[in-house]
Amino acid sequence: MAGWAAIVALVVGYAVAVLATPAGVSGAVLLLPFQVRVLGVPSLVATPTNLLYNVIATPGALYQYGRRRYWFRVDTGRGQGGKRVQERRTFDRRKDAEDALARITARRNDGAYVRPTRQTRQTLDEYLDGYLEGATRSLRASTRRNYEDALLPVRERLGGRYLQSIEKADIEGLVTWMLTAGRRRGGRAGTGLSARSVRLTLGRLTAALEMAVAERQIGWNPARYVKPPEHAPRERETWTAVEVRAFLAAADADRLAACWRLSLYGLRRGEVLGLRWRDVDLKAPALTVAQARVLAGYEVRTEPPKSRNGARSLPLDDALVAALKALKARQAAERLAAGEAYERSGYVAADELGRPVHPEWYTDEFHRVSDRAQVRRIRLHESRHTACSLMEKAGVPVSVIAAWAGHYSGAFTMATYVHANPGDLVAGRDALAAVYRPGGSS
Repeated sequence: MAGWAAIVALVVGYAVAVLATPAGVSGAVLLLPFQVRVLGVPSLVATPTNLLYNVIATPGALYQYGRRRYWFRVDTGRGQGGKRVQERRTFDRRKDAEDALARITARRNDGAYVRPTRQTRQTLDEYLDGYLEGATRSLRASTRRNYEDALLPVRERLGGRYLQSIEKADIEGLVTWMLTAGRRRGGRAGTGLSARSVRLTLGRLTAALEMAVAERQIGWNPARYVKPPEHAPRERETWTAVEVRAFLAAADADRLAACWRLSLYGLRRGEVLGLRWRDVDLKAPALTVAQARVLAGYEVRTEPPKSRNGARSLPLDDALVAALKALKARQAAERLAAGEAYERSGYVAADELGRPVHPEWYTDEFHRVSDRAQVRRIRLHESRHTACSLMEKAGVPVSVIAAWAGHYSGAFTMATYVHANPGDLVAGRDALAAVYRPGGSS
């Protein structure tokens, strides 16, 4: 009886002590591995069973069990029928326990706490798999690949972490790593990525975590508060009309002269490489942009036009018709010479054996033709900007330029694709001089 009395006395004493302890107290450690102490109240020591101290523990108080275990129980809201929902956490280090208690309490008070469940205990990699499946379902393969590539650094650094464990400091570290050592391809491995690449990755991650908040997978979006690195977009370079004529004169001697003209007429690289002879009507004369051959990672894919406006028909001028006729005749002669080795791909941009040319080869060849023409090197895509800019300078209405380029609005065309060269400012100077001259035009 004396033994039972001692046990009852210990349990009752512990219960009274714990129930009298204010929430959130913290302090000293205890003595024996079978004792529990309310930290911050050294005089309160008990020897309960796990079941009992789980029941009577004060929500929000921090406890030590044994010599090296710290735990707390905290209210996290109300469940079905208004029943109180609690969560218990156990840690090896006191500081970890204190930090977790403070974090959960703050998020609970802000209404941003999400209780961990089997569904929410997934890694960031696992969540991104599901997110990308839905976010990219209706996109072109090349665009889907862009989404996937943008998130590769995230997967490398944080993919194995639980989704709910990701903090703002983790994403700040990711950004720093990308800027200093995050490059894996497209240059020397281990060097920093451009601010543009980092901003793209951060944007994709922010969108993914925003969806996780909407799905109640996490309580808040830590990426939203990470400041992206400063990025000054590179100024687009375009050729003058003189440089375009010099390039076309050199290109006329090239086997793919017609394709270089198409690029200087404003077609995207994928549109030029996706053009088939059945899309060209040399009698009308006109061509139809019906598909594109684009790179998705290292794979060349054939896809529909980039947008609904991208599917369009364009009239052809005499010089382009002549270049296309010459290429078609040359391909016919090459087919006879190659015999069975010739591939009847039907593409306008094809090599001597009829095989469609690779997009990267086409870009490299554009630079080689530019060098032969002795003109400034610009990017292949800037030939499209050149076409739009020269059309605007020639007085073509912006609505027509937008339709020619396959854009959805003239405002986008003017803001993105129309540029002034330094020499163009001379026309502005002359116009102002004419107005300001005494007796000049009003």
